[in-house]
Amino acid sequence: MTYIVNEKCIKCKLMDCVEVCPVDCFYEGKNMLVIKPDECIDCGVCEPECPVDAIKADTEPGSDKWLEINKKFSEIWPNISEKKDPPKDHKKFENEQNKFEKYFEENI
Repeated sequence: MTYIVNEKCIKCKLMDCVEVCPVDCFYEGKNMLVIKPDECIDCGVCEPECPVDAIKADTEPGSDKWLEINKKFSEIWPNISEKKDPPKDHKKFENEQNKFEKYFEENI
């Protein structure tokens, strides 16, 4: 098992999770974070820290797509080990649905 970041992070990017990760396995894209599955030690400390519930175990139903996205983009995006300020407008996106189709950006 590993943890993954799902679409709830898109446009929110709150980064409370980054602060607590003991192995620095988060990677930052333009509008979301991902976890590198091969670096994640499955400790789970990041999951309860996410205020928008964007971090889940890869064993949960529907996580296959997100496991692949996390794998792919953790190889491309830069590693992040310190919390940064979230986007100024993050509150308006917290409960929005289908954010991947609407807002996901591959570039950093």
